[in-house]
Amino acid sequence: MRCWGDLKVATCPLSDDFQRLSCGLWSDIYCVEVTTIYESATYQQRPQMTRIASRRPESTEVGTEYQRGLIDQLEGQCVLKALDDQLYWICELASHLCTEQIDKVHASYGWSIRQVFEHCVDAERVFGYRMLRIAAGDSTALPGWDENAYADRRFGLGNFSGLVAEFGHLRQANLLLLRRIVPASWDLSANVDGFRITVRAIAWLTAGHLHHHLGIVEQRCGVAVARTAAQAMMDQQAMKS
Repeated sequence: MRCWGDLKVATCPLSDDFQRLSCGLWSDIYCVEVTTIYESATYQQRPQMTRIASRRPESTEVGTEYQRGLIDQLEGQCVLKALDDQLYWICELASHLCTEQIDKVHASYGWSIRQVFEHCVDAERVFGYRMLRIAAGDSTALPGWDENAYADRRFGLGNFSGLVAEFGHLRQANLLLLRRIVPASWDLSANVDGFRITVRAIAWLTAGHLHHHLGIVEQRCGVAVARTAAQAMMDQQAMKS
């Protein structure tokens, strides 16, 4: 039996895209491709090499081992697909949580589930800002942020469905940013919190960070939901057979 908490509707109608998500209909996701043509006077043909700008980052692109661990949790080879798929997961998970679960601080944890979602919203903003700055060629060193201080301030917990909606808008904005920047911008890097990191690595870290926290929420609340629209459709087909 589902508990809807203070969500107004089960389908989380955050936008047209979210409504399509809740119906299990999601558009195909196209990765950004970088095509390099090597020209040579000695060859009539010009061999073509294709690389995916949204591919997994090299170890040299990631700032810390902890960040690498978050990225390694993720499946697939295209971060745009990973980021897009998570829109379904967060909406589906939020719709399975009741008010009692949302505001409970479980043993060994310092934050309520509502604070975890607020943290994910704040982090999405921070990651997006960092990607924008670095993708634009701004090499100014960027500071870290004290996530615990942000959570302790309890400055923006708000309505739970509002937090989910806000996250959705931020994630969509970050996806739009990544889809419009030129492929070469994915390779740009800057010092963030004292460590060198590329735009590509931050994009993967954005997905890895949310994956980490939603997984913990599922464990804390004893809830397991379909993480992608495709998985939900397969689960439904399995139940019918």
